[in-house]
Amino acid sequence: MTEPALAPDTPSQPPKVIEQLLQKLGVAYEALPDDLTHPKTQRLQAILLDDAIGALLVMYTQDQLLDLSRLTELTGRQLTAIKAERLERMLEKHALKVLPGIPALTSSPCLYDESILQHPCLYIESGQPGVLLKIATDAFKPLLNKASAASFGEPVSNIRLNLDRPDDDSDEISQAVQAFTARRIQQRLEQTIEIPPLAETAHKIMKLRVDPNSTVDDITSVVETDPALAAQVISWAASPYYAAPGKIRSVEDAIVRVLGFDLVINLALGLALDKSLGLPKDRPQQSTPYWQQAIYTAAVIEGLTLALPRACRPEAGLTYLAGLLHNFGYLVLAHVFPPHFSLICRHLEANPHLHHSYIEQHLLGITREQIGAWLMRYWDMPEELTTALRFQQHPDYDGEHALFPNLTCLAVRLLNNHGIGSGPQSEIPQSLYDNLGISREKALESVSKVLNAEAALRELASQFSPGH
Repeated sequence: MTEPALAPDTPSQPPKVIEQLLQKLGVAYEALPDDLTHPKTQRLQAILLDDAIGALLVMYTQDQLLDLSRLTELTGRQLTAIKAERLERMLEKHALKVLPGIPALTSSPCLYDESILQHPCLYIESGQPGVLLKIATDAFKPLLNKASAASFGEPVSNIRLNLDRPDDDSDEISQAVQAFTARRIQQRLEQTIEIPPLAETAHKIMKLRVDPNSTVDDITSVVETDPALAAQVISWAASPYYAAPGKIRSVEDAIVRVLGFDLVINLALGLALDKSLGLPKDRPQQSTPYWQQAIYTAAVIEGLTLALPRACRPEAGLTYLAGLLHNFGYLVLAHVFPPHFSLICRHLEANPHLHHSYIEQHLLGITREQIGAWLMRYWDMPEELTTALRFQQHPDYDGEHALFPNLTCLAVRLLNNHGIGSGPQSEIPQSLYDNLGISREKALESVSKVLNAEAALRELASQFSPGH
């Protein structure tokens, strides 16, 4: 069974307005549950873009990436995805939840990639999540009478991701930097990129982390030297998520009575690392705020770790840290490529059907996973953590420390299939559960516990950076 498949109470028919529109247009269709198995070469992706001139409906298939620069060359317009609030208002008028690829539904002009007509049928969003419309291409063609055709989609198959060649990361990052500079850079990578220094607090925490004789007093004294970090640890312990009895009065109180040494040392390290970069001002619309996604992922990984067979259970604190920092490469991209990070955000908005890796690889030649793991290694972070960040998109990774990226991969995908994160929902391969030695039911139970505590976790996230 696939997580995003239709739940028993999900409608199995398209919304009335779509049924009536297709009937009026004389278009035959078949309503099908969206079980994620329909070929992406035939799944129609519709996106509303706009600029000062107005809105434009753009349609292509989900095996393609929409390159906004190429669209600019074709149209002479600087188009970006319309604001989420505006799209929601437009859809609400028709009682729809998602945008169907039916030009007659909007008053906007339409541009479609000519490759969509190369297949015998198309699978189109109905406006109701979980329900697709299967329409024969010959029946769909008349709907495009007033639309314009062009070739603008970049086949995803042309974008070669580096999932399993970490030895190439330094060269590829260097090449990506060179591509965005006016001169040929010959220096070594660490001279080419403005590497942020590791925060002094993080240095101290790392020393404690590898010292078997470190105590609660040691971590308390380090945290207390950083007032912002101390306040965050205390507020974390006092949050409704932990439901601690009585008032939390000090860092030591937070550690001894609520959080424990292991959690605090990894939490403090994660916070110190993120502080080294800071959050970018720009971010894609409709993406889960950074800290919210980080905390949810860490909480799910915490549950998954406890569900693993005891004999192969890794260090819980380190898996929690992997969840907290899993999207750290996002911050690094914003730091290393500040003039171009906005371009990445706009492409993420225009390609909601694609995982961010394809967009970053297409635009930069590297992904956030590569550059995040590279910086972890540069800062001498634990190899388990580096491996978790680097291979989290590789569900079949079976190299050294495989449990860490496997757990991260599973947690991220489980949350994404519940609408937390960014990018499309995807089927989780059974092999990932098998490699971890965890049942699908246990994994879903772990994510359900986190979702049931959503309000408390949101409050935790808001303490770190409101709006991000």
